[in-house]
Amino acid sequence: MDKDNEHINYNDADIARAARCLKAMSHPLRLKILCVLGNNAISVQDIVEQVGTSQSNISQHLAILREKNILGSKKEANRVFYFIDDERMLKLIKMMRDVFCSH
Repeated sequence: MDKDNEHINYNDADIARAARCLKAMSHPLRLKILCVLGNNAISVQDIVEQVGTSQSNISQHLAILREKNILGSKKEANRVFYFIDDERMLKLIKMMRDVFCSH
């Protein structure tokens, strides 16, 4: 057994939350949205342009990510901006970008 992992307590609620987040993120389009967002707050229209699908499709996926508490949103005038609302998720997305996305 790895000595570094001997004293880690695994909380069932944390494991369940991680599983829900990873399941939500596992869809290629949702993962692409998260990679596009990174540390930024981006409008739905800009997400549509960068991801390359319809606004209704993007909106469905944004709703799933919000429902899982991965994204937050703010409204300014008639535009809605989405952002990753959890510092841990930002770290995870950065790590995945570093590992899987070509530069």
